Amino acid sequence: MPFLGQDWRSPGWSWIKTEDGWKRIEFYGNELRDNNNGIDLEELCDENKENLFTGNVCEVVAKKRKKDFYNNNTKSQFVYQEKWIYVQKESTRERHGYCTLGEAFNRLDFSSATQDIQRFTYVAKLLQLIARSQLPSLSGAAQKNYFNVLEKIVRKVLEDHHNPRLIKELLQDLSSTLCILTRGMGKSVLVGNINIWVCRLETILNWQLQLNNLQIPKQMSNGMTLRDLPLDMQNNILYKFSDACDIINLGQATPTLHMLSEDRHLWKKLCQFHFAEKQFCRHLILSERGHVDWKVMYYTLQKYYPKREQYGDTLHFCRHCSILFWKDCHLALLFKESGHPCTANDPNNCLVPVSPQHFIDLFKF
Repeated sequence: MPFLGQDWRSPGWSWIKTEDGWKRIEFYGNELRDNNNGIDLEELCDENKENLFTGNVCEVVAKKRKKDFYNNNTKSQFVYQEKWIYVQKESTRERHGYCTLGEAFNRLDFSSATQDIQRFTYVAKLLQLIARSQLPSLSGAAQKNYFNVLEKIVRKVLEDHHNPRLIKELLQDLSSTLCILTRGMGKSVLVGNINIWVCRLETILNWQLQLNNLQIPKQMSNGMTLRDLPLDMQNNILYKFSDACDIINLGQATPTLHMLSEDRHLWKKLCQFHFAEKQFCRHLILSERGHVDWKVMYYTLQKYYPKREQYGDTLHFCRHCSILFWKDCHLALLFKESGHPCTANDPNNCLVPVSPQHFIDLFKF
């Protein structure tokens, strides 16, 4: 295979326009190679002597040095705003290459999804799973985009006070992972300069401090409050919760809600929602009266089995087209479209909701 330059990995020659036409800029490379006088690099970099390099080269070196230190504050330049991508795991005659986790995270519009209340929890959970195990597998652009999306999530929580507990868990997992990975930088487990990751770790610790000091203001209202509702309506509200922590936190508001939050039938419904009946028989816990203690049973089962995940909106995967996409429910109702260019006769039967863990499993080869 012929090469046009001395090094096929080089970006090519630099050219300048003159009165006689375009001419190639030479940085004294030929002279240094022909005159084998043993010129030292220190002599070239000495400020007291004549600089053999042109001003453009010096500017490039200065910009590269600044970029190493301040790269943490820059935004990713390789982020697309696409609603769907083609998931390819191997090369074919029609398509060459494959799609990685970092590429999918860059191309799909996760930045706008953080502003959607229906997708906020989904994106936060995905970032948490990536922080636990997949962060070293991301490319440099994907890691930069990861922290850009994380920054938007933290800002939204600080402004809207929406689900701070989930973001605290996310930052805790991320800081623990970075503390472990930064100790093994000699093994090249992370992409980029060590100073960049130290700055990112300091930023995460600052975010944790802001969330710990977050004070949700009490809204003054002269209208009806939760405690003014009838007892059966308060009980129905508790039955709509799928998170045990939310039930316990709400039970601390008033003595009445505390009594309702300790109802054994409420915890039985919660166990039936998250776990299967076969799992109940393996870890059956009885109280002193011989009844099943469903609250203790719930916390016992979650130690052994994963809880059922519930999200307002998720990514979808088309099994016919192998396309991963965000489904816009409003456009689907108006134009009867599935959200991607599907060629199937019945696109709705080919769609599968993708959980955060399933999203990561799609790119495991």
